[in-house]
Amino acid sequence: MVDVRSPADVVDRAALGAWLRDQGLGDWSGELEPVGGGTQNVVLRTVVDGRPLVLRSPPVHPRPGSARTIAREITVLGALRGTDVPHPELVAACTDAQVLGRPFYLMSDVDGVNPGERVSPEQAATTALRHGAVLDVARAAARLGRLDPAAVGLDRLRRPGPFLERQVPRWTEQLASYSEVPGYDPGDLPDVAVAADWLTRHRPPEPEPGVAHGDLHLNNVLLDRTRPRVAALVDWEMCTVGDPLLDLGWLLVTWPVDPVGFGAGTELAGYGGLPTRAELVAAYADAGGRDTTGITWYAGLAAFKLGVVLEGTWARVAAGEADRAVGERLHGAAVALLELAVRIARDEWAVSAG
Repeated sequence: MVDVRSPADVVDRAALGAWLRDQGLGDWSGELEPVGGGTQNVVLRTVVDGRPLVLRSPPVHPRPGSARTIAREITVLGALRGTDVPHPELVAACTDAQVLGRPFYLMSDVDGVNPGERVSPEQAATTALRHGAVLDVARAAARLGRLDPAAVGLDRLRRPGPFLERQVPRWTEQLASYSEVPGYDPGDLPDVAVAADWLTRHRPPEPEPGVAHGDLHLNNVLLDRTRPRVAALVDWEMCTVGDPLLDLGWLLVTWPVDPVGFGAGTELAGYGGLPTRAELVAAYADAGGRDTTGITWYAGLAAFKLGVVLEGTWARVAAGEADRAVGERLHGAAVALLELAVRIARDEWAVSAG
């Protein structure tokens, strides 16, 4: 069964308080406030010694690999310290599962707004502020992609073998694995063979490895409340060393402008004034990002991969491991994304269209 308790109720406050004291972080009131937005991890806002912080840990009932995912986030945030990539500051981390029953870390509570949840009064009132702030997401992606993985200590995230070559087989296999879950019903998922074949035949040469966020969309950013800039990129659990252009493709297919595959940032989008996809690509290039000539291919791969990832929650619903309402919503998004991947393969979609 899905655990319906508040994440704040499953944290051992005495154990956490003792650990905070041992780390020399100061006094803690014991208050924990759930942070909305995500569907997977425990994310709690708190105050330690007068400093606003956010605690992040795996789900209450961790999935296989959850501990490794949190360890990855800890590694990434530590490596980004001192770079020009906007991110929350890593304050402290605990990989000892004996403390809270699972690893966790504390990061700065960034003063910003998630455009998928709300907008600031200033953003609501000013089109130029909305336009400029989200355009800066593309610039932030370019800055991230310029990092030398080895120089910042992230080369360890690089898997052996060609990055692009393994993507289609990896995610085709993942999609097929869902059918092994008793009770799983793919419903109206499209036949993705067309997209898989097109992606394989048009695959670009393997790139110089770079750092990629891995899940870059407007629900995973915090925007400055009053200035046209990104305050932080968040949710680094899918960060990898591979082809940074996939981040830009990901941003394009999740962009809340028709056609929408997975609508992110919809609260901000409701006010209008967002850049077009073509403007995002131009901003990325102007900020020193990689050559965007073949960006349509990366959009196709992003739609294919994200669709498969989201469908995994629907499979977990069948297994009794995820909330049905969330699963149904993400299944709908998976259908839209995989249909978009097929459209891209059939040359029925272009970046310049929206």
